[in-house]
Amino acid sequence: MSPDGKAWTFLTSHTRVLLCLAKDPNVRLRDVAATVGITERATQRIVRDLAEAGYVERERVGRRNHYTIHKSSPMRHATQREHEIGELLDILELDPLTTTQ
Repeated sequence: MSPDGKAWTFLTSHTRVLLCLAKDPNVRLRDVAATVGITERATQRIVRDLAEAGYVERERVGRRNHYTIHKSSPMRHATQREHEIGELLDILELDPLTTTQ
């Protein structure tokens, strides 16, 4: 919670899930959920959203999934479409994911 008592963050759950997949393409969704602080079911929905939008590709490798991020995909918001998600990932390529709560 912030000093003013309001609970909000700068990054959406979609962004935080994408960061986890970029950091470890073989990560289990259970671990992503724990890192992001959401349910595994919510994580599955977000990964499905990202895959349907073309940002992430899932490939089954044995009993696990491997995730490929399409970094050249444009960001979704109209004011940011001239930027690729790879730019965002490069900027956020740090490790504060575990300090979000």
